[in-house]
Amino acid sequence: MIQPQVDWLRKWAEYTPTARVLRDHARDRQWTYAEADRRATALAHHLNGALGIGRGDRVAVLAQNCTETVFLFFACVKLGAVLVPLNFRLTQNELDRLVADCTPNLMLVGDQEKAVADALMAPVPDRQPISTLTPFLMDDVAPSAVMDAPSDLDHAAMILYTAGSTGLPKGAVITHRMMLWNAVNTALRLDITSEDHTLGYAPFFHTGGWHVLLTPFLHHGASTTILERFDADLIMELMARERVTLLFGVPTMMRMLSETEAFTSADLEACRYAIVGGAPMPIPLINTWHDKGVPIRQGYGMTEVGPNCFSLHQDEAIRKRGSIGQPNFYIEARVVDAAGADCATDEPGELWLRSEVVTPGYWNKPEETAAAMCDGWFRTGDVVRRDAEGFHFVMDRKKNMFISGGENVYPAEVEHAIEDHASVREAAVIGVPDSQWGEVGKVFVSLHEGCTFDLSDLQAHCRDRLARYKIPKHVRVLPELPLNQAGKIDRRQLAELD
Repeated sequence: MIQPQVDWLRKWAEYTPTARVLRDHARDRQWTYAEADRRATALAHHLNGALGIGRGDRVAVLAQNCTETVFLFFACVKLGAVLVPLNFRLTQNELDRLVADCTPNLMLVGDQEKAVADALMAPVPDRQPISTLTPFLMDDVAPSAVMDAPSDLDHAAMILYTAGSTGLPKGAVITHRMMLWNAVNTALRLDITSEDHTLGYAPFFHTGGWHVLLTPFLHHGASTTILERFDADLIMELMARERVTLLFGVPTMMRMLSETEAFTSADLEACRYAIVGGAPMPIPLINTWHDKGVPIRQGYGMTEVGPNCFSLHQDEAIRKRGSIGQPNFYIEARVVDAAGADCATDEPGELWLRSEVVTPGYWNKPEETAAAMCDGWFRTGDVVRRDAEGFHFVMDRKKNMFISGGENVYPAEVEHAIEDHASVREAAVIGVPDSQWGEVGKVFVSLHEGCTFDLSDLQAHCRDRLARYKIPKHVRVLPELPLNQAGKIDRRQLAELD
């Protein structure tokens, strides 16, 4: 039997040793596949020989985005260790719970996180934090003996903690099988080749930082420039200078990029399209990018599945506005009602997915794992509808829905309508208590410069677009809408505002 290949870096080091795999923008350094493989092998030997890390051990990393974390991932693959990227934006109390959950055998930290890491690891017996990741990029790396990576596709490669919008975050187990089939699905829909180049700036504690483009690019011998954070001006500069071919972002990021001074004059001819997820992109913003010559490919994904599950071809971006498209090549999808039966065309129901890219479960949480699964299908918790042509539309998260006068209201649908208003830059709707209707909508908006918006504007704009019960009864204008750690609008913060 042919053994599955999980060490993609080593394979491309054999095929295209002089091709670039990574560039570190902050240091202005880059590595070929052969150089990166040699460095990752040396690091794997160090982790194993000096620190005792082996197959199945959890290696937590607490650091802002840096190339060292990518090399740590490469080394963990060679060892069969499990990388656990922790969210550096969390408080120590929140991090305490994650460390207690994954019980890392080793924690590696960035310089800025050293004090927090020491406190985190103090109560964990026989654990050893390392003060900095920087030595992993030392200039002189002696050749090391080849290390054969474990070949079990069902072995865990990562634990990624979900955003945790309610309760304690759950650690989704990401296997090599998931990464393989996600890379295959992504390449089939996005036409990835070894000539492609992208920018990586999504945080590594988030699935988008790894699996939207970085690991699919690695699987196909392409290259990535690692940035420390999202910086709209810098990204616009690098898109032109480095001839970026594919770009990933959430709608808020795409808006911020389009508002930079450089956007109008930047040469983006090399960019085949931008991949947008996290929320539907407003048509005016789609048109802004299309007019610039960069088509928009909208999609859908989640940490526990893929994450690249659906894709909407750029030619359908306007005609199927608000759609996440169709399931990717090796993904099955159902739209299911409360009784578990398949919904009719255009009938809202919960999205269920089945594929090789579905997580085997949550780390140390058998009950939560069982609740998320049904006969091999993963229950996403998202309410969608499927039209007659097989295109899917996300109505909203089940938890975001509210009931007004006995009718279900899905905030995402209302937000889409409001964002068509010429003054509105972004909109977010939540349900608030109402003595007559039980709950009604309250919309928070940020506006384009020099524009105004009030309740009468809202009502006039929505009258022909939405049923009366869906039209928000309250409006509040904010300079910017708050974002959560994944770059999406933070509804919890909005609910806490007066």
